[in-house]
Amino acid sequence: MTAGETGVCTLGLWHLGSVVSACLAEKGYRVTGYDPDEDRVRSLARGVPPLHEPALPELIQAGLASGRLSFTNDLPEALAGARFVLLTFDTPVDDEDRADLSGIFTAAAQLAEPMEDGATVIVMSQIPVGACEEIRTAISRACPRRRFGLVYSPENLKLGEAIDRFLHPRMVVLGSADADALDAAEWLFEPISAPKLRMDLRTAEMVKHALNAFFATCISFANELASLCEDAGADATVLAKALRLDERVGAAAPLQPGLGFAGGTLARDLNALRALGERSGCETRLLDAAVAVNEAQNRRVLEKLRHACGPLDGLTVGVFGLTYKPGTSTLRRSHSIELIAMLAGEGSTVRAFDPMADLRELPAGFPADVRSDPYETARDSDALLILTGWPEFARVDYASIRRSMRQPVVIDALNMLDRDEMQGYGFRYLGTGR
Repeated sequence: MTAGETGVCTLGLWHLGSVVSACLAEKGYRVTGYDPDEDRVRSLARGVPPLHEPALPELIQAGLASGRLSFTNDLPEALAGARFVLLTFDTPVDDEDRADLSGIFTAAAQLAEPMEDGATVIVMSQIPVGACEEIRTAISRACPRRRFGLVYSPENLKLGEAIDRFLHPRMVVLGSADADALDAAEWLFEPISAPKLRMDLRTAEMVKHALNAFFATCISFANELASLCEDAGADATVLAKALRLDERVGAAAPLQPGLGFAGGTLARDLNALRALGERSGCETRLLDAAVAVNEAQNRRVLEKLRHACGPLDGLTVGVFGLTYKPGTSTLRRSHSIELIAMLAGEGSTVRAFDPMADLRELPAGFPADVRSDPYETARDSDALLILTGWPEFARVDYASIRRSMRQPVVIDALNMLDRDEMQGYGFRYLGTGR
């Protein structure tokens, strides 16, 4: 069977599902994407993805034009003729960064009856270790006669770089105890040139947890060093360069001082491992410490603001950045949103600007005046906080902003700007770890 003769159904069409659907269609498969959200399906059918991701609209539109890609909210229609069923729901997290798997389990039970006999189910959603066995049970209970294989292949996408990450990964992880299911999954991903690592189900689930826990620990390590550098009069940005040049650390190590990890993804996997340790009686002291350092990092921004401006009550604060990282429109678990809530809770008036944020994701009663212009955001403010690393913020005319501010205080949580240049404009410039 060729790719063009192979039907693939993706279930869940936010970031992960829309990227996987478009990329597999580009590789020649017949892909039908399913989501219960009618508005999301209609938008995708017009070539409009549910959030900003570079090059994704063009890839979706190419798939639609070729006839290889379609979208529906009719589950039996989506599953008809599908040899592969991919669970691609983006796993939501609550305010404590705990994964909510209810949507995935509901979909697993619903797909059992209309799914083709002998199909291979590939779980790509981020899930806690042990969840694949629960998904298998949910399918079997809903339709005991249904024959199917089940594989876990954890996504390794990155907002802003998702298409390249999917099409050119460093590895493709395939987990199952079923050799035939592993063979089928390896065939599906054969057009993607990367090593295919076959392993058991629970080890595959642990791979994603371990990677994200490692990244989260590195970020907390870098920020703890940054705090020590501030106290010692050292420069954590230069320190990070030195560390990366050691081959035991590496050039891509996430050691840049700044805000902590956000977005829910890293924290979700950290908490999944901590919960596993709690259930098994295994202490997770290193992971607990990574979480504690991360939670303290936002408070350091407020401490710097108090040190520079005094009590927060009555201050007017401008904020550059609402999304949790540059290159995306999503606000999920954004440190900026959390910091703005803290500022407002202490009596500050907050104005905010972001070039790409999806304002529909703002929480009800969001306590900031969101403006469409960086200069109006900073005007008459007592301090300006830079909280998201959008390149646009480095190109702002800060000499003009300095003249419009009530107090010339800039807290650059990400070290985006040139310290000497900002001080030359007359700012009191405070970076991170410097």
